[in-house]
Amino acid sequence: MTILTLVRHGETDWNRERRIQGSTDIPLNDIGREQARAVAVSLRESIAGDAVVASSDLSRAAETARIIADGLGAAAPRTYPELRERGYGDAEGVGVEEFHARWGEWAVADVPNAEPWPVVRARALRGLERAVRDARAATAPTAVPLIVVAHGALIREVIRHATAEEFPLQGVRLANGSAHTFVMERERLRLIDSPALAPL
Repeated sequence: MTILTLVRHGETDWNRERRIQGSTDIPLNDIGREQARAVAVSLRESIAGDAVVASSDLSRAAETARIIADGLGAAAPRTYPELRERGYGDAEGVGVEEFHARWGEWAVADVPNAEPWPVVRARALRGLERAVRDARAATAPTAVPLIVVAHGALIREVIRHATAEEFPLQGVRLANGSAHTFVMERERLRLIDSPALAPL
């Protein structure tokens, strides 16, 4: 059994400007770095002992993970391309208002050249399983918590998978620096704590 905490990366300038990032590699800004340090402090208070940190290979997630690992005194994070954000195709770089005007609501938007949601989910689960296997191999026989820094849309898909599509509720936003905790046992994910469980 592995306690797995998914953390959304800290803020970028495109987050602040409400632009779709997707697989475009946008770096953290100074607010994002502060958010990452705050996550490290929060995790240090809740984790007794060692932890392993991993992330997407996009720079905003990788830098957030490095800051968290430094704050926890953990080894340098491994990166996994499977944990990248959804590729948003023609929507990358587009503002939220323009996105809605061109393609409608998130849940039903058919964006040209965007990565299909089932592909995003399968890729995310494959990446998490790989990260968990690597963490278990590195720390055996001790069960050590794993912290994975990833992206909003990818984390939403993992939450939806773990809750049989029940959460997140429509309109609940996964904030930069938010943490979502799961138990992974025999490759089965169960969500145990998340701001996404909060009512509207």
